[in-house]
Amino acid sequence: MVCRRNGVFSPRFIAGIDARYEESKSTATGAVVVLSYPGLELCEVRISRAEPVFPYIPGLLSFRECPVILDACRRVTLCPDLVFVDGQGIAHPRRIGLASHVGLLLDRPTIGCAKSKLVGENKEPGTSRGSWRKLDDGEETIGAALRTRANTRPVYVSIGHKIDLKAAIRWSLACSVKYRIPEPTRLAHLAASGRIPEMGPAKKI
Repeated sequence: MVCRRNGVFSPRFIAGIDARYEESKSTATGAVVVLSYPGLELCEVRISRAEPVFPYIPGLLSFRECPVILDACRRVTLCPDLVFVDGQGIAHPRRIGLASHVGLLLDRPTIGCAKSKLVGENKEPGTSRGSWRKLDDGEETIGAALRTRANTRPVYVSIGHKIDLKAAIRWSLACSVKYRIPEPTRLAHLAASGRIPEMGPAKKI
């Protein structure tokens, strides 16, 4: 069961996770990056590739992407205190998107930070950095539309696992220092796209 209580206080390492498919859809790539905090320096990159074993079904993307993501996670040597996932957490019709699946399987605090919303309604946040509005589905608040940079489109933040919404918003802002997308998932996207090579941690860490 997804835990909606905050369990993140002073992280040393923060991970980012992303997955992508080749144009033919026959190969999936999962990438995990681990960054130091607060410096947000890249410490480790792990990449996995495999043929998807689950068909594409809207709303069930977790079952298609989790295997290749978890394979990459198994080879990570640093232990992240917080994980960002490029996808939804509880802001999902079934209240368990990719970020929640990953959090439950890894037993780690996770945040879903997506570029677009899957479900729910929200008012437009203010134009300044840090402005946000609740994302509601019926009478339930399932996330937030968050402006991580002034005058840019918001991202959609939701609880993945072992975190509350206020903390998820706070950490999403803390990790969005130069770009609209939090640095952990931005770098994971680059790694999944082949623009950052796999690397292990430096011996001093």
